[in-house]
Amino acid sequence: MLLLASLLAPALASAKTVVDISNRTVEVPDNPQRIVVGESRMLYTLALVEDGNPAKNIIGWPGDMQNLDPQSWQLYVKAFPQIAQIPQMGKNNFTQFNAEKVIALKPDLVILPRYAKTPTDEDQMLGRLTQAGIPVIYVDLRIDQLNNTIPSIKLLGEVLNNPQKAARFIAFYQQHMNRIKERIAGYHGKKATVMLQLQLGRRQTCCTTVSHGNLADLLAFAGGDNIAGGIFKSVYGQMNPEAVIAANPDVYISTGMGTPDGKSEGNIQLGPLVSKEQAESSFRQVMDQQPLLSHLQAVKNGRAYSVWHNFYLSPYHMVDVEVFAKTLYPQLFADVDPQQTVKAIYDQFLPIPFSGTYWSQLPAK
Repeated sequence: MLLLASLLAPALASAKTVVDISNRTVEVPDNPQRIVVGESRMLYTLALVEDGNPAKNIIGWPGDMQNLDPQSWQLYVKAFPQIAQIPQMGKNNFTQFNAEKVIALKPDLVILPRYAKTPTDEDQMLGRLTQAGIPVIYVDLRIDQLNNTIPSIKLLGEVLNNPQKAARFIAFYQQHMNRIKERIAGYHGKKATVMLQLQLGRRQTCCTTVSHGNLADLLAFAGGDNIAGGIFKSVYGQMNPEAVIAANPDVYISTGMGTPDGKSEGNIQLGPLVSKEQAESSFRQVMDQQPLLSHLQAVKNGRAYSVWHNFYLSPYHMVDVEVFAKTLYPQLFADVDPQQTVKAIYDQFLPIPFSGTYWSQLPAK
């Protein structure tokens, strides 16, 4: 078995010890050259700590970015054509990984994300990789973002040997998050009630929402009173439209990630390469197909908003927080400009050009 491990995994001739987000002590290469990541949309975060091509040392990943954010995929492939040649294992996440296929790639490091629902075979896969002598570290960019984002960025900066760039983004992130935190702490007025729906129009059932964790935590951070809070034990769940109508939230927010090419008809178009007109018209069309939700007072009063779904699974969720804060308390956050924030992320940290529309608002009826 030891001989097998030595053949399958590159020797850690020069290594360092790190502690990952799951509090596991792991010995990793000083300069990893063959990395497998458990989510290709982790590229959002890798670009914050890597210079140039953030996928230059990646040798395998799932196809989630190509499938669920084809606009960003298009921009990254245009900037770095070799990204399109990276082998894809599984359609959307590492739960579709085959441990033997990962081992066959001979990675010197595997980076996995934490999910809201732990895959049943995750421990088995971790055991197989560890048995093969392959270091595995976990980061959390989508479950407990408020507590784990900064440690995850620090960890990636350390492992990928660019702690300076990681520290620069962390300072940027903290500045924006602290501005929201401090103002909400000093606000003593009525809290705005909110219905936060996931991907209006994408699912046949209504209304998928978040009770706690990830987006629910970000909403609470921005001062929102989530009408789904405490309704169910799991992170995600369903509220029927009648319950939403009865709650009569002050603000309605949906996530969306429809593409601008017309292939995602029936979804809210948001994200890179999407025009303002496409975002607004698609939101209106999708809402008009919701006979109950379209009668919400929030919708009638012009307080219905959509925001890009993919923000929440990276440190870009700081833009979610700013959008939430500004839509809930427009006077308190009159000087906060999420558009400038997302543009600054692109201009200061990312290797691809800024484009697109990331949120929209329905006009009052």
